[in-house]
Amino acid sequence: MARYLGPKHTLCRKFGIKLCDSPKCPAIRRPYKHGQHGPKGTSRTSEYGTQLAEKQKARMLYGLLERQFRNYVKKATGQTGNSGENLIKLLERRLDNIMYRAGIAQTRRMARQLVSHGHVRVNGKKVSIPSYICRAGETIQLKPRAENMGFIKDAKKGLSKKIIPSWIHIASSEPITIEITGDPSETDVLGVGINTSLIIEFYSR
Repeated sequence: MARYLGPKHTLCRKFGIKLCDSPKCPAIRRPYKHGQHGPKGTSRTSEYGTQLAEKQKARMLYGLLERQFRNYVKKATGQTGNSGENLIKLLERRLDNIMYRAGIAQTRRMARQLVSHGHVRVNGKKVSIPSYICRAGETIQLKPRAENMGFIKDAKKGLSKKIIPSWIHIASSEPITIEITGDPSETDVLGVGINTSLIIEFYSR
């Protein structure tokens, strides 16, 4: 499947936020575009440009292609309730994102690979589709062979220090058992700096 393979830190600095999962991301200290003029070289952005930037930030954060992201927006606007919150619920409840949010994988790319290689079970059944939407009440576990992987063992040691969203519950670490207790809210991505209203407006043009 096609995916973005370009320089990640360039995008982080372009949008002014940490889109990658590296603790040493240069956007933390320099949240502006590359160039000799630094932050003074930024130009005025139109309303369309602002909406486009918000869409691109969210798309890159979750590692989605344009068609995939557009389908999520279409599904979110077709549901009852706030379209922005619906969009966040769909994106956050992706299986690969949950593995990342739960602290099992260090990055979303790593989580996607873990799922696509068939190491994850949902309600006891193997699920190898990273975009699988988990629902409240479902239980996620790893295959016994995956429990012995080096990075999984390291993840288990750091689970106590990991900040996990309230709708995800680590029921057990031996073996790893993740329970989905509810739905995510828009506050789960407020720290990232994504304005879902601008995204909905962009696709409503």
